Amino acid sequence: MLKMAQNKDTFQRRRMRTRTQLRKNGGGRPRLSVHRSSKNIYAQIIDDAKGETLVAASSLDADLKNTSGANREAAEKVGKLIADRAKKAGVTQVVFDRGGFIYHGRVKALAEAAREGGLDF
Repeated sequence: MLKMAQNKDTFQRRRMRTRTQLRKNGGGRPRLSVHRSSKNIYAQIIDDAKGETLVAASSLDADLKNTSGANREAAEKVGKLIADRAKKAGVTQVVFDRGGFIYHGRVKALAEAAREGGLDF
């Protein structure tokens, strides 16, 4: 039980450290926030100045419902989908918020697909 609490605390510290650096160096750009669970992956573009979500996509969306959300292919599809929705909303430049997750695997696949889709970060 103690080990799990320590892991959660370290995750929260990593997450806040990442977010603090984004606020310092972000230049007021919207934030592309990524969350991954064991079964799905979620992405949203957030305007922190207004405090609202501009665009969101996940592996649970109707377009991607038939695929597993726990693999790199699903992360790539979510990355392309978020980039497409962001372009329609008029967002081209964002800062990438990986949260407390390591930039590896599904998080990296989502980021690279979003870059290929036209987002600049």
